[in-house]
Amino acid sequence: MASFFSRLFGRASSDTPSEAASGSTETYGDCRIRATPMKEGSQFRLSGVIEKDMGGQILSRSFIRADMFSSADEASSAALRKAHQIIDENGPSLFSDGAASRSV
Repeated sequence: MASFFSRLFGRASSDTPSEAASGSTETYGDCRIRATPMKEGSQFRLSGVIEKDMGGQILSRSFIRADMFSSADEASSAALRKAHQIIDENGPSLFSDGAASRSV
């Protein structure tokens, strides 16, 4: 009976809110962008990682936004657009602190 209600309300017993779906990868300028949509119930949250090689060290900047999408493909496309915006708005200062990893 409980599994019936779980399916009815969009949550299977194996779903986890932070489960990441496989996403797209692309290069923008000198950065590598990985879309990492996060499955939450029957929707996907916009998230991704921006990476840059600085003198042999890979620096990464992760981002998670409130936007929700009905498919992983839509969330991946939006994450790539958002990453372009983050890179364009921050410019060189995105990686200027030298931190190996942080959220933006």
